Order: sequence, then C-alpha cells, then structure tokens
Amino acid sequence: MTQWLKRYVRTVIVIIILIGSSIAMAQFKQAYELDRDSNYENAFKFAQLVFFLTVAYVVFTFLFNKWKEYRSLKNAHSKAQLELLKSKMDPHFFFNTLNNLYGLAIEKSDDTALIILKLSEVMRYTIYNGEKEFVTLREEIDYLKQYIEIHRIRHKHNLDIEFKEELPSTEIRIAPMILINLLENAFKHGIEALTKGAYIKIDIKAHGRKVLLSIENNRLPGISKESGRGLTYLKERLSLVYPKKHNLKIERTENTFSVRLELDTL
Repeated sequence: MTQWLKRYVRTVIVIIILIGSSIAMAQFKQAYELDRDSNYENAFKFAQLVFFLTVAYVVFTFLFNKWKEYRSLKNAHSKAQLELLKSKMDPHFFFNTLNNLYGLAIEKSDDTALIILKLSEVMRYTIYNGEKEFVTLREEIDYLKQYIEIHRIRHKHNLDIEFKEELPSTEIRIAPMILINLLENAFKHGIEALTKGAYIKIDIKAHGRKVLLSIENNRLPGISKESGRGLTYLKERLSLVYPKKHNLKIERTENTFSVRLELDTL
C-alpha cells in the first residue's frame, strides 16, 4: 500500500485538485448567479485558474515524459549501432592480419614467431581498449604503429612508409580504433595491390583538443572509386561518436588516394 501511494501520489494529488477545483467552480458560479457577489466571482476565477494550471501541468508532464522516453530510446539505439559497428570492424581487421600470418606460415618464415607476438599485442589492444569509450591518442598511435610493424615484417621491411606525429599533449583522448580503418584502407588498396613503388604517408597532429590525421597512398589506376565497407563503417561511427565534431575529406586521383580527418575531442 505504501509503495502504491509513493508511486501514484502525484497522480492522486492531481486528480483531487482537478475534482476539487471543478466542484468549486460549479459552486462559486452558481452562488454568483444567485447573489451577484463579487467575492463569489473572484473565488470562481481562482478555482478556474487552479484547474487550468493543473491541466497544463498534466499536459507538460505527459509531453516531458514522452520526450525522455524518446531520448532514452535514441541513446539506446545509438549505443546498439555503435557496438554493432565495432563488431563489424574487428573481424575485418583480424581477417587481414590472420591472412598475413597464414602467408608467413606457408613460407616457413623466421619472422612467423615475431609476427604472432605483434599480432597478440594488437589483439590485446583491440579486446581490452576496444571496449573502452575513449583511449589516449598516444595509445591509438602506438596501436597504428603495431599494425604497420606487422606489415613491415610480412613485406621483409621493404615498405615506403612515412609516419609523422606532433603531439604537444599526451592527455588528448579519442574513441578507440577510430583511425585504423583509414590505415587498413591505405594498405589494402595501396601496398597490397601494387607490385612496386607503393608508399603510404601518415601525418598525425594535435592542436589544443583538435586532432588532425592525414593519410595518402598511391594505388593502381582504374580502381573503383566507390568507398569500401571500412570507410562506410567509419563514417557511421564518426556520426555517432563525434556528431558535428568531425570533418572527413576524401580525395581521389587516378593514382593516389588521400584522406584528411579532423576531430574535435571536446
């Protein structure tokens, strides 16, 4: 009984006020019609004001609760979409890296043990840091370097990769694995597709709370200009994690592909 009262006390009070003010309006109106006493008229207006204020409160409360339900459902939907995008990105990355390991195992390369070690470090980051909401930019850059190192081992260090970074602060935090898609894309359509002369240029800068990443790679002429699945996932994830706080520019020429991503981490 006590719990029921606590749960519906506001509803009970509102009903009592509405019924009481309605009865008061009817009585004061009738009394005023009989006596034409201004006191009855004022009392009627006061009861009328209480009635309409209570109705306004009921309408406002109803709309406010609906808005809260909408926001709650929207947040839950965004979170579910974000988790879905993460689950789509991870298999894509592991599929590529396991293929690298398979190639080394077939060749019986001495680098097989080293690449397994590097892969385990990458997997550790993906599993433990991938679940976090944010990681430091330093951690994310180290993750990218681990990924590059795996490719260097596989290609026997014959890769033209330029990696520049400028981080005045180590406190900047970004969403985990938000940059890996761009690097994967550069490897997939550049170094993996070209037999010689392939290069990747990576430049990461941070100014205040803003992060700027640019990646450029050469590629085979005539390759499809449609965005890959990885870039599609990245765009969807950016819109969820950094709504109106990111700028992604993609430029294609016949032989090059470049991406510029700006993030406002505030």
